[in-house]
Amino acid sequence: MEFIYEPERIYMKNEDEKVVAEVTFPENNGIANINHTYVDGSLRGQGIAGKLVKAAADQIIKDGNGITATCSYAVKWFSKHPEYKLN
Repeated sequence: MEFIYEPERIYMKNEDEKVVAEVTFPENNGIANINHTYVDGSLRGQGIAGKLVKAAADQIIKDGNGITATCSYAVKWFSKHPEYKLN
């Protein structure tokens, strides 16, 4: 399964077209807020959430926006990845 990229959202679907992993990052005034991370129980423990947050951070930077995080998982992820700066 590969990530599907949309503005302000990155997600994965399973073979039944059900969303099984997702990160959302709405942008406001040049700052994107990673506010939600979800991984279905069937995929937990595989590092999918971390890959989603990294993909979101990379996309936000590519789009020229700053990053903030209110999702508790994302806040923890950024604390372990100082190479990514929060605004």
